This record gives sequence, structure tokens and C-alpha cells, in this order.
Amino acid sequence: MLISPAYAQAADGGAGGLISFLPLILIFAVFYFLLIRPQQKKVKQHREMIGNIRRNDRVVTGGGIVGKVTKVVDEAEVDVEIAPNVVVRVSRPTIADVVSKSAPDGSTSKSKPANDTGRGSSQGGVSGFLSKLRGEK
Repeated sequence: MLISPAYAQAADGGAGGLISFLPLILIFAVFYFLLIRPQQKKVKQHREMIGNIRRNDRVVTGGGIVGKVTKVVDEAEVDVEIAPNVVVRVSRPTIADVVSKSAPDGSTSKSKPANDTGRGSSQGGVSGFLSKLRGEK
């Protein structure tokens, strides 16, 4: 006869199936640690930032508008002043960043510029250097 009988190959057991799935498991682990987990941390930090918004905080909306929070309406919305006497109501999740936080008493915390030495304007910078060269105090 021209057709020979076909026989099934001997099975290696369960180890062959597990070894074939091992690359998929490794790829999922890499995706989890490089993509999924950092994204979850970022979402958690954004949620905390949004929950801690207070009056007089300077915020940036998702559209890039910078303004000052004038009123926290509820857990979903805040009123933001984007220009003098122009107040818009913004949904909290659309706030992208808090530029400057206000202190609990309502005053904004001001940080000094990096080049401020705290000795007055005549002592620091280029003008202070030139005045020292000229011998002025």
C-alpha cells in the first residue's frame, strides 16, 4: 500500500505545556513592573493631590489654564479664578497639577528664588559683584 499508518507521538507530560507558557508569563511580569505598576502609582498620587486641594492653591487644568482655587464646591468640583473677577467651575479630575500649595491658614507658601542669597539685592548677583569691584558698600 502507498499510505503508511500514522502514529501519535509520545507525550512528554505536563512539563512541555508549562515551558511553552513560560515566555508569556515572563512578558506579563515585565509589562507589570515596567508599565502597569508605575501607572497605578501615578494615578494614586494624582488622586491624593486632587483630594488635598484647598482654597488659594494655584492649579493647572488639563487644558493648561493656570488659576487660583477660590472655593471648594464639593468632592467633584472647585471654583478657579483664572483672571481678575473671572471664576470658572472645574471638575477636580481635570486638574493636572498643583503649582503652589497654600498653608493650612490660607496663606500661600512662597519659596525664594535659587539665586537669592538673602542679603539684599545690593549684595547678590551681577550688580553686587560690580559694586564690590568699585569698592562700594
